[in-house]
Amino acid sequence: MMKWMTGAALLLCAVPALSQAADNTSADRNPLSVHVLNTQTGMPSSGVEVMLEQRTDSGWKTLATQTTNTDGRIPALYPQGETMAAGVYRVVFETGDWYDQQGTETFFPEIPVPFRVEPGVAHYHIPLLLSPYAYSTYRGS
Repeated sequence: MMKWMTGAALLLCAVPALSQAADNTSADRNPLSVHVLNTQTGMPSSGVEVMLEQRTDSGWKTLATQTTNTDGRIPALYPQGETMAAGVYRVVFETGDWYDQQGTETFFPEIPVPFRVEPGVAHYHIPLLLSPYAYSTYRGS
């Protein structure tokens, strides 16, 4: 019986490590992901258009535009096959259009979230917690 308990305990310890390894592999494929959650309903915000821009000497350059999936996520926002260079970027969440589609008024027609990319960091995740008159964001993992 002691051997079974030891084996089960080892298996339970291995499952989170395997899950974390799978998440890291997915993150390595694309350096940027986003997630939008509607805090008013507690549900993911599908259909939000999100634009990625990079700051250049002449202003902001658009790199990609995508729409959140049914889980409120864009798992790979950075253009495929390119390396994300160090510098300043921003994601712009087009919340006004999304709220118009929901038939709800909002104070924020768009939410720009600037962030700095450092050399050697493999992945950035930017979650947005959204309601019509407030929002919050943070550096996710």
